[in-house]
Amino acid sequence: MRADGAEISWDAAKSKWLVRISLGDEVMRRYCVLPKDAGEPQLRSAAEQTVRDDGYELDAALITIKR
Repeated sequence: MRADGAEISWDAAKSKWLVRISLGDEVMRRYCVLPKDAGEPQLRSAAEQTVRDDGYELDAALITIKR
């Protein structure tokens, strides 16, 4: 199954990166443990892996990083 998109952003309350996976009207939230100052390639890779771990496919161009 293909995801519509993904967004990764810093959750200050949990001190972790939050990946939001969009599937139509549904949004799944998953956390990643990466340093706050992680670079864009690391964040993009973590978001891709999180999407794959949940059994979905996603074009890397559809990942948004919010700092």
